[in-house]
Amino acid sequence: MSAANLSRVRLGRMHDVMARYVERGEFPGLVTLVSRRGEVHVDALGTQAMGGAPMRRDTLFRITSMTKPITAVAAMILVEECRLRLDEPVERLLPELADRKVLKRLDGPLDDTEPARRSITVRDVLTFRWGFGMIMEPSSTYPIQQAMNAQRLGIGPPTPATPHSPDEWLRRFATLPLMYQPGERWMYDTGAQLLGVLIARASGQSLEAFLRERIFEPLGMKDTGFSVPAEKRERLSSCYAFDPGTGALKLEDGVDGQWSRPPAFPNGANGLVSTADDFLAFGQMLLNGGKLGRERILSRPSVELMTTDQLTPEQKAVSGFFPGFWDNQGWGFGLSMVTRRDGVAAVPGRFGWDGGFGTLWYSDPKEELVAILMTQRLMFPEFSSAFLDFGTLVYQAIDD
Repeated sequence: MSAANLSRVRLGRMHDVMARYVERGEFPGLVTLVSRRGEVHVDALGTQAMGGAPMRRDTLFRITSMTKPITAVAAMILVEECRLRLDEPVERLLPELADRKVLKRLDGPLDDTEPARRSITVRDVLTFRWGFGMIMEPSSTYPIQQAMNAQRLGIGPPTPATPHSPDEWLRRFATLPLMYQPGERWMYDTGAQLLGVLIARASGQSLEAFLRERIFEPLGMKDTGFSVPAEKRERLSSCYAFDPGTGALKLEDGVDGQWSRPPAFPNGANGLVSTADDFLAFGQMLLNGGKLGRERILSRPSVELMTTDQLTPEQKAVSGFFPGFWDNQGWGFGLSMVTRRDGVAAVPGRFGWDGGFGTLWYSDPKEELVAILMTQRLMFPEFSSAFLDFGTLVYQAIDD
């Protein structure tokens, strides 16, 4: 038994269970990674595309919403340098968002508004409580949803991507009212998009340049970025969605698709591509309290703040992906954390986030581990139990 106290027999069980998902055709392939106390176990199964080359440890995946915690770390770097302040209005750097109007009701006309009771703060944006986000109910008839689509703001999954530059995206966004009062409730996704624009304004660099200089290069995340250059494209997995009509997988994004070229809008909510080992470096840095090797990205107190639940019971009561979503978890800065044990893998203090294109990550301070699952199948509209089983399989492998 190694210092990591991970059972090889039980890691073999993880291999067998996850391999069956591939054999049944639920995934063309996948990569699992478990790291504990410096010992890393990686398993690459299946193929990078249906009928394609074998899956590799360094295969590239669209990590979509796992971009959010990276963007939040970037913002906290600027907070530590006092170029951003958590409770200052964002209008200092984003004057387009001054004097906001707010819808009186979510399904109402765009001109039925009232003044915002206060300015949007940096903390509001980091915690997704700034008054705008994805609508978690059927909303195709809502005027605000129609206006978002008409402006091509790219709200939600990164297909289609917004064609606008960050400044043009913000100019168009500023023509819309907020959905709710700043600080009133949690709303998913667009806070991280806006945060990317704020980071660029505060740093004087593009979001990608800032991420590369301050996070990716120091951590050795050599394969992480907003697009895949031609010389790396052979390692990019194709992405699939479950088709309820046929019961089979259909291609969502291929090697020559959206991520084959640099985007007009580097999306801080869901735009990055990465590998299991690259994201291990990021997850281990946070697990270590902001440091990896000799490189300190954030202070320990900043990481502790990021990974502390920021939502009030009242905010949880009116928000979330589905009823009961907040029963055992909370939300910090760009990520969630477990607040109550209700299953094998629900260890209080564990933090991380998923990507809707079939990826997940969490770091667990109590168990000293990082776990990553990379697949190329969208989690929706048909959720695979593989995403749940992976968590159970990680924790059952602990042998101490």
